[in-house]
Parts: sequence; structure tokens; C-alpha cells
Amino acid sequence: MEEKEVCYHVPVMLHESLEGLDIQPSGVYVDVTFGGGGHSREILNRLNDEGELYGFDQDADAEKNIPADSRFVFVRSNFRYLYNFMRYHGVAGEVDGLLADLGVSSHHFDDKDRGFSFRFDGALDMRMNTRAGQTAADIVNTYTEEQLADLFYLYGELKVARKLASVLVRSREAKKIETIADFLEVIKPFTGKDKEKKFLAQVFQALRIEVNDEMRALREMLQQTLQVLKPGGRLVVITYHSLEDRLVKNFLKTGNFEGKAEQDFFGNIRSPFRLVNNKVIVPSDEEIERNPRSRSAKLRIAELDNRV
Repeated sequence: MEEKEVCYHVPVMLHESLEGLDIQPSGVYVDVTFGGGGHSREILNRLNDEGELYGFDQDADAEKNIPADSRFVFVRSNFRYLYNFMRYHGVAGEVDGLLADLGVSSHHFDDKDRGFSFRFDGALDMRMNTRAGQTAADIVNTYTEEQLADLFYLYGELKVARKLASVLVRSREAKKIETIADFLEVIKPFTGKDKEKKFLAQVFQALRIEVNDEMRALREMLQQTLQVLKPGGRLVVITYHSLEDRLVKNFLKTGNFEGKAEQDFFGNIRSPFRLVNNKVIVPSDEEIERNPRSRSAKLRIAELDNRV
């Protein structure tokens, strides 16, 4: 089992996130991004025989990492359906802690057949759940120019979003864009040598977010934590880019995604959460050296206010 984890994914800020959960041995916990199971196994190590852990993942590859442990329940689903499954299992409102590691695992980037990385050629896919949904190729070939421009601007934060969309639409009229090589050839005029990797990372991020509806799913999951956590329950979230981090930061601080603070009579900001770490936690230099994927990670911890 340990060998699988090394191949699949090295967990980011493992110690910090587990400390943030403040695990009670007989408690109920949820790992909404099970993946390689690294965080989940450490949670299980801290639970006694009465403890429970639920792990969410929509990726079929993650099922290979399910631990043989009666205290663990694997949920084959996107975390946007968190409340429905927790209610089904009879623990909605009883969860002591929930962990979300929002990053794409190294396993996905290293698998040339999944289409997540511009380092390999292959199908332009990018689906977390390969059993359903539209692929990146579907989006590139069917979205209108305006839709493409919007997604590259909103999710990739690209200044050349409109020009990029225009080139894609013109190119697909002559030849369908099916592979990563096809896609890279079309957008080649935009990839300057000095910032090529950064530009491609932004483009691929934008497509991946759209393919998997990541931002809307994140909003839905965060809102459902209010129904799933018990008063005083911990919410621990690791983010990797500014779009998702802004959502998480605003939600934990103000209870909404816009960051609009409402104050009580005494001037205190009203929020369903109490921040555990007022200052965001970032990986140590040692961790970044050991696991470069952690470089952009930010860890935020909050607990559901006992007055909710």
C-alpha cells in the first residue's frame, strides 16, 4: 500500500493539516479529496476502534488506494454531493473534521493518457472522472469564441484570452483539435520562450477547471460543510491557486464568497466559522525541496462556531 502512495501522490503539509484537524480518537472525519490516500491513512492512524473516516473521490484510479480498514468508507463521488452522502450514512451534523486538499495529484500530471500535462502528447481529456462528462477537446471544439475567451480569462487569468479564443475557433474549422499536440501547435504563437511554462500552465489550468466544473463544485462543497460539521468541528483546506484560495478565504472569514463582511452590534464580523489560523500557513523550505508540488500551497483552518 505504501508503494502505491509513493507512485500516486505525496501528501502536502501532512503534519500541519493533521494538526489542524485536531483529531479526536473516536471522532468522525471526512477526506473529500482521497486521491492516493496519504492524508486518510494518517487520520486512520490517529483514530481508535470507534473512529470513522469517509473518503470522497470520483477518480477510478483512486479506488486502487482504498485501505482495508473497517473504519473507512469510500464514497465514489464528487465532493459537491457531500451532504447527501453524509446524510445517507447518518453522520450529517456529526462530523468532527473535514479535510480538502484541492490540488491535482502528481499522479494525474504524470499519466500521459489523462491529458493534464503539456509535457506529453495524448488525448486532450483532463476529466477527473473519466466515466462521464465532456473532455477538454469537447470544450475546445464546441464552445463559442466568447465562451472560450471567458474561461481563459476567468480561470487562467490570461490577458490574451480573446485572441487565444479567436485562434482556436479559426483553427478548428480547418481541423478538429483532438490531442495535446494539436492544441499546442495551435497556441504556439502565444508561447514566448521566456514565459512558456507559466503561460501553458495557465491555459491548462483554465481548461481543467472548466472540464471538471471545479469552482462551482468547491462553492457547493464549502456551503454544505455548514450542514455536515458539528459545532466546533474543524475545516482544513489546502489551496494551490488564487482563484480557489480567494473563495476559501472569503467563505471562512465572512461566510460568503464575495468577502462581504457583516458586523454585529459590537463590530465583530459575522461568520459561521472561527478562524484557527489568522495567518495562512505555507509549506516549509524543506517540504518544498522534498516535494516541489507544494510550492504554491496555502493551508487554512477554521472551526464551525459553537453558536451556529
